[in-house]
Amino acid sequence: MSQDEQGGKSPDPVPGAGGFRYVAPTLLASVAIVLLSVNLRPGASSVGPVLEEVRVGLGMSGGTAGMMTALPGLCFGAFGLVAVGLARRIGVTSSIFLSILAIAAGLTSRVLTGSTALFLVTTALALAGMAVCNVLVPAWIKRHSVDGGVLLMTIYGAGLTLGGALGSLVAAPIASASPWGWRAALGVWGVVALLAVLPWVPILVGERRARRGRIPLPRVREARIASSPTALALTLLFGIQSMNAYVQFGWLPQIYRDAGLSAVYAGALIALLTTLGVLGGLVMPTVIHRSPTLAPWMLAMGALCVAGYAGLLLAPATVPWLWAVLLGLAGFAFPTTIALITARTRDPRVTARLSGFVQPVGYLLAAAGPMAVGVVHDLTGGWTEVLIFLMASGVALVLTGLRVARPVFVDDELA
Repeated sequence: MSQDEQGGKSPDPVPGAGGFRYVAPTLLASVAIVLLSVNLRPGASSVGPVLEEVRVGLGMSGGTAGMMTALPGLCFGAFGLVAVGLARRIGVTSSIFLSILAIAAGLTSRVLTGSTALFLVTTALALAGMAVCNVLVPAWIKRHSVDGGVLLMTIYGAGLTLGGALGSLVAAPIASASPWGWRAALGVWGVVALLAVLPWVPILVGERRARRGRIPLPRVREARIASSPTALALTLLFGIQSMNAYVQFGWLPQIYRDAGLSAVYAGALIALLTTLGVLGGLVMPTVIHRSPTLAPWMLAMGALCVAGYAGLLLAPATVPWLWAVLLGLAGFAFPTTIALITARTRDPRVTARLSGFVQPVGYLLAAAGPMAVGVVHDLTGGWTEVLIFLMASGVALVLTGLRVARPVFVDDELA
């Protein structure tokens, strides 16, 4: 890596996997990742605190609301499957750029309709953009990093959780203060998403000049990614933690509200939970880089997960902040799993393939969780069965986490 690149000046194309590639200056890449990452979760996390208002405003049934809370996982899975193919056709950065535009368009247009069907369709458009970014950003980071991805993955993981926290924190206050209610609370994120477009314009222009308009993601003749035991375990781990995350985004505010807490307080508790994930995003990439094993961390995350749901089951309104803290610390599993996608690979092409397998399949596995919660809650009228199931997921998190705790590279398993 040249001194110009490290100093932030415009770099020249440099040799990389599959030919010459443009490497964005470190400062520009960091800004681009910050603004992108904070926009990849509020579109989902902002719905939970105003879920009841959205249901009433659009006339949604409990089952439809359950499907809506499952929509992030479904879309992240389904559209994530096409991300790598899209990148091969138009380039990684072009795919990310168009996806950001889709996010902004979907989040803005969904608050302008009174139709439940159109609300779900436009939400799916925004989530499709997020899905493509979910898969391609780790590979983009691997290509544009001077340290193997530690710095940019730290920024990315922290930004994801910060965005999720902000979505939960400000939704109810905005809905209460604005005459447009929940529409203002959700629509503001469409405007914010437009800001994320700005730094990607010079990056896209730089790549087009360097590569005459395109950076393909070359196909490599290697074993199927599913033949890697680490990839399979990482996929299960991703699915378990994603299921918990989207159940928390979609239903935990309602659990708190049913326990007698206000919508604003419930939203603040979810923000507290997700804000702790920012700490995880800042810490875990370095922990992964330096630790010979992550086994103690995986055991701790699983235990905290079980304890947090047990508290919600036994005394949800007694010390509600404590349960949020425990679940927030257990949520270190999210930035851990994201960071492992780059940490367990060497070649950016393998990173893309691993990300294109782990995230879509993991999200599809996770999508059943929020939907099942809605159905079970409608059938039972309570949260006991739901919380017992979620406690069991903490045990599953430990079992899968222990498999990826050792520093094994997927590249070696595919060789």
